[in-house]
Amino acid sequence: MNPNMKRAMILSLLTIMSGSCNKEKTNSSPNDTESVNELVGTWKMIYGEIRENDSLQVKDLSETDFVKIINKGHFAFFNQDHSDSEGFYGGGGTYRLEGDQYTETLSYTRVAAIRGHSFPFTIEIKGDTLIQYGLEEVKEANIKRNILEKYIRIGE
Repeated sequence: MNPNMKRAMILSLLTIMSGSCNKEKTNSSPNDTESVNELVGTWKMIYGEIRENDSLQVKDLSETDFVKIINKGHFAFFNQDHSDSEGFYGGGGTYRLEGDQYTETLSYTRVAAIRGHSFPFTIEIKGDTLIQYGLEEVKEANIKRNILEKYIRIGE
């Protein structure tokens, strides 16, 4: 084998080896990756309800904007009340998505009793609509309620 051919084979082998070493390892299936890609974006709440004991409370969104921003591993939300500057609040943290099971772990919030708590939800994405529902339960904060939230995509 001539030296040029030998050099070309070694370079080819090194290229193949370095390419395989740089591949990102993930624990998610192709379906999870597809779901995450659909989930990533900026979402505005268009409907929200809370069922607690025998009562149903539907969130009045006529004077407020509730926005959730989701990237590949984190989420953040904020609520801007248009009639009261004191009505602004927000929070965020990390999430895990396995199929349609979406779990938010709240790391950033002013409410200490729910900081660090994980909230499991089921999600559905239909076109530009994200539907999220599940039981929010935090014994330390005396919270036990079912929520249903619907968002429309307002950005990537």
